[in-house]
Amino acid sequence: MLHTKSESDITSLAPSSPSRSPKRPVYYVQSPSRDSHDGDKSSSMQATPNFNSPMESPSHPSFGRHSRNSSASRFSGIFRSSSGRKGNRKRNDKGWPECNVIIEEGNYDEFDDDKGFTRRCQALMAVCGFILLFSVFCLIIWGAGRPYKAKVAVKSLLVSNLYVGSGADFTGVPTKMLNVNGSLRISVYNPATFYGIHVSSTPVNLVYSDVVVATGQLKKYFQGRKSRQTRDVHIEGTKVPLYGAGSNLIVSNNAVLVPLTLEFEIRTRGDVVGKLVRLKHRKRISCPLIIDSTSNKPIKFKKDSCTYS
Repeated sequence: MLHTKSESDITSLAPSSPSRSPKRPVYYVQSPSRDSHDGDKSSSMQATPNFNSPMESPSHPSFGRHSRNSSASRFSGIFRSSSGRKGNRKRNDKGWPECNVIIEEGNYDEFDDDKGFTRRCQALMAVCGFILLFSVFCLIIWGAGRPYKAKVAVKSLLVSNLYVGSGADFTGVPTKMLNVNGSLRISVYNPATFYGIHVSSTPVNLVYSDVVVATGQLKKYFQGRKSRQTRDVHIEGTKVPLYGAGSNLIVSNNAVLVPLTLEFEIRTRGDVVGKLVRLKHRKRISCPLIIDSTSNKPIKFKKDSCTYS
């Protein structure tokens, strides 16, 4: 369907004459270009045209070719500049960009020396503390073991041979000679509850008027804790010259009574903590007795027959 336009409508749509419309001024906007961003100091001048309608004004969004080109040029310039900056960096073998290493000033050797000195002091203090504690422990053990002394008892003496006769010593001087052969039985008891003892003795002597007429030796042995052991000691004397002491011998009914004294010392040693803590005890024993040459019975000793010191 066709519409006819009136004359008034045509007159209103026609553009106004140049004489009636005011002339708008032309202004210019200076914007940085790609060349100026790369280092060129020259700038480009672009004239902004006049727009006769709001649709043609810059405030209205436009999707024209010009807007797309300008946007692409702006973003491409940014990416080029950034890529140009990153391209100047050197890369290592692994592909990582190299960077400057910050070197801190100062010498740290003195701190290492202080740490080493502190560690040495701590180690020395630990060793000294251990030695002190171990010494106190050993002292306590030593004090606890002191009261446990071995108990020694002389049981009996059996004389199998006693002979008194006349003879001469090695220089040819005539004197009375004495032969003795016997066996001594002793008992040792260890009361200690936490250590054993090593038992030994000095020579076991039968003495007549300060003359040793017979002697023997107890063999060294080990005895456990809280135990009792009985040992025999062989005593023997052969052709012992009596010299002037022989005149004191008592002869009765073809029997010779010889007053003797049994003397010896028992030694015990307890290793409480190895060789570090040792307990040693000694006990001297002296037993007076009279031997009858005609008797074969053993001489038994009572508790008060001997002196223990």
